[in-house]
Amino acid sequence: MSRKKLANIQWQFIRYSIWICLISGILVMFVLFFNETNPFDLMIEKKLWLFPILIIVPLICIVVGACFGYVIGNLVKKRLEVLVQSTMALERGNFAHRTIELGDDEIGLMGKHLNVMAERVEDQVASLQRLSSERAEWNETLKQAAVNEERQRLARELHDAVSQQLFAISMMTSALPHSLNADLKKAKSQIGMIEKMATTAQAEMRALLLHLRPAHLEGKKLKQGIEDLLIELETKHGLTIKWKIEDVEGLAKGIEDHLFRIIQEAISNTLRHAKANSLFLQLQVINEQIRLKIIDDGIGFEPSDQKSTSSYGLNSMNERTNEIGGVLEVISLPGKGTQIEVKVPIVKNIGGV
Repeated sequence: MSRKKLANIQWQFIRYSIWICLISGILVMFVLFFNETNPFDLMIEKKLWLFPILIIVPLICIVVGACFGYVIGNLVKKRLEVLVQSTMALERGNFAHRTIELGDDEIGLMGKHLNVMAERVEDQVASLQRLSSERAEWNETLKQAAVNEERQRLARELHDAVSQQLFAISMMTSALPHSLNADLKKAKSQIGMIEKMATTAQAEMRALLLHLRPAHLEGKKLKQGIEDLLIELETKHGLTIKWKIEDVEGLAKGIEDHLFRIIQEAISNTLRHAKANSLFLQLQVINEQIRLKIIDDGIGFEPSDQKSTSSYGLNSMNERTNEIGGVLEVISLPGKGTQIEVKVPIVKNIGGV
């Protein structure tokens, strides 16, 4: 600790001043006695205050140098301490701190530049805080807009699918008593159609209820969220579901949420259109790639069909896959079921998303 203290600016000034005064005194004595026959003996013989000049002059030089170095060093040290305190204040986040006026030399100039830097940092912090507040407001606005959009979409689907199915069931049911009396064969046909429409409406409702689940994992890991979803579906909807899910560590939150929504959308399509009895889901990592595979044994479809390619569910899955840099592949044949495969590369050191 003492060695560190002796290294401060004040002690450095004292040392330098002593050396300068001492060298100056020796040079003066050398000049004064240079022309003498025996200058060294003469400097010993001549005395000042009862002491030889050879001893008293260096002592005087040391004392004067020490006093001068102490005074000047102390003045510089005090001004530098002001700069140190200002720097420490900025380091601790006190950007409102300002350095007092320290003069017009280099130290004063440093103080002025330090104040300018503090003002800029303070302005930047204020801008960041404003952006943070605005971002929070934007997020809230976007969240509300997304909720409203989802409500409108569900309302449209309820109107376009379930509501029309229920209306048709109501019309056919009201005509059923007349058909029973007039044409029993036609009445049986109508009952079969009513049963088919009711099954379709039920499938649509199951799919819509699936979309009413939370849009994110609510603090769960991806594996747990998917398993909870599949267990609930197996319990409520009578599907035989098998799965094989690896626990992918270090996956960005944004990728987890997108994969979860892709799975929701795929299962929604299965419930709505596939008329499947069983479903298989696999999530694993192969060659630095996330592989998601969903297979059902439903009625399948023709992927090249215009109606299939413009499906909202497939478009939504494709958009989400693109957003996380992945590739979506859909394999299906009429009567052969459907397989959806998503491949997402795992990019290291990209930070949380």
